[in-house]
Amino acid sequence: MMIPYKHYGLLAIVSLMWITGCSAPYVENNLIEEIAPVVFWSVDKGTEGKLKISTLVPPLIKEKKRFLSKEVDLIKQGGKEFNLIYYRELKQGQLRMLLINEELAKKEGIEKLINTILVDPDISMRVYLLIVRGDFDEYIKNQLTKQENQDYFLYRMLKHYEKHNQGEMSIVNIHQFMKKLYSPLRDPILPVFHADKNNFNYVGTAFFRNDKEVMVTQDVSDEIFQLLDNDHFLKVLAIPKLSISLGRIRSNIRMKLSSDYSSLSLHVGLKGRIEEYQGEKDIQSEEELEQFIHEIEVYLEEQTSVLLKSMQRLSVDPLDVGTHSLKPFSKELTEEQWLKYWGSMKINVDFDLKIQPLNHVERQS
Repeated sequence: MMIPYKHYGLLAIVSLMWITGCSAPYVENNLIEEIAPVVFWSVDKGTEGKLKISTLVPPLIKEKKRFLSKEVDLIKQGGKEFNLIYYRELKQGQLRMLLINEELAKKEGIEKLINTILVDPDISMRVYLLIVRGDFDEYIKNQLTKQENQDYFLYRMLKHYEKHNQGEMSIVNIHQFMKKLYSPLRDPILPVFHADKNNFNYVGTAFFRNDKEVMVTQDVSDEIFQLLDNDHFLKVLAIPKLSISLGRIRSNIRMKLSSDYSSLSLHVGLKGRIEEYQGEKDIQSEEELEQFIHEIEVYLEEQTSVLLKSMQRLSVDPLDVGTHSLKPFSKELTEEQWLKYWGSMKINVDFDLKIQPLNHVERQS
């Protein structure tokens, strides 16, 4: 029997579907009534070298959320054991946050944990990574009695700051972290949060040497880091020592390495406005304002120098300064060579602050 030519394509598709269906070892069960998507995993050190893994089970019918926690040897083992104590199958395809205890990040490193997530084809590359000080499990269990959707609200907070690039906090996903981790002239960063029974607050930015946390910027140091590397924008830059808050700060960064890598010139151009002043200077006076702006520049230069010297001492380069050594037709420096130069490099920091015209700004008394 002859088969019309126009039906050959359809026949091929049907045959392929039949072959694929027969060769598949199993079919995933994705019935809504029988699965529970996981929004986060919290990973901490357990007893006797084990890992403690926790999550909330977000039900798809009207019932209270449940907090699940297990001590395991392997991450995937945790997912399997959760399924043995909960009547629905947990699906990691909706995983959006991986929260890692700070002690684990400092002592054990986090590369193996992250690689476990990366090799799972069901999990997105946009999973947010967070370092947590304190007891996140205690916080999330306490929130169940107050706001049971707190896990989803945490995810929305991270997504908000990532989308709007407000420079308030460092937001990093798995792809971004691993890309820097495996780049020879770069070092990765992650946001750090502090958790207790009632609060979950942003602390600052953790710098990593290889896959271990070595330092954390906080307060003014973290704000400077946001201007130097992250979003180059801050809604508010508060400087308590000078009794002033600057707003809508935008930065323009220029780095220049000397030909022998013995020195780095860092120029930071800032534009913004004064939003609050609690000091004694008459900032309506052009002369006093100019002098005050110079004081702010000197303060920021000093704080930036301290931050950079800390990076040099700990052999970390989260600002990707090493990438400025890359030149056409020249051999790329190895990581070891770069860190040797970086550790002894003289750094000259110069801030240039431009204040928008003052309107209705008066000294607060």
